[in-house]
Amino acid sequence: MFKTLLQRELKLALRRPAELVNPLVFFLLVISLFPFAVSPEKADLAKVAPGVLWVAALFASMLTLELFYRGDYEDGSLEQLLLVTRAPYLVALAKASAQWLLSGLPLVLISPLLAGMMYLPDDGLLPLFLGLLLGSPVFCLIGGVGMSLTVGLRRGAVLLGLLIMPLLIPVLIYGAGAVTAALQGLPYNGQLALLGALLLFSLVLTPWASGAALKVSVSS
Repeated sequence: MFKTLLQRELKLALRRPAELVNPLVFFLLVISLFPFAVSPEKADLAKVAPGVLWVAALFASMLTLELFYRGDYEDGSLEQLLLVTRAPYLVALAKASAQWLLSGLPLVLISPLLAGMMYLPDDGLLPLFLGLLLGSPVFCLIGGVGMSLTVGLRRGAVLLGLLIMPLLIPVLIYGAGAVTAALQGLPYNGQLALLGALLLFSLVLTPWASGAALKVSVSS
């Protein structure tokens, strides 16, 4: 059942390639424009690179949330999916998985290239890549909970940000902290382990929370 739902989400999303490219363009624009707003000096950019890259990745991931929920809600197919599958958590997990595969994973893959634009030293590339590999799925899973709660609201974007941003702060702290520790010559295994724990925690709990929220949103 999960495989069928995932294939459906991937097929529907691939019909709108322009919307899938938006997060990558946003990520690229933020990293490209940041030197103009702060300083083009190599040392200045390298100092703030871990935080800038992580924050840009977070906001880029949030751009695709509505792509996987809003359309299904408005055309009624979300309600049909919940009735047919009788497993709302599988619907939520399939949507979060598709979102990560089509928008989160590409962000992870291009992050080392964009890190070069921020003059991030080579020592920080591996923890950045591994951190985003562990942290970006958490963005999708927790973002899915927020989107499930607000999908029925006309102006839910602001509420969505208020709901999920506090929950994502630990991911930003541990992710940027791992890169900063590597640049200082310190071990960063602890930060990556905490990101892995957050991913496992989110993977176990958020599909159930999203599924319950979807049922409430659809029935209201």
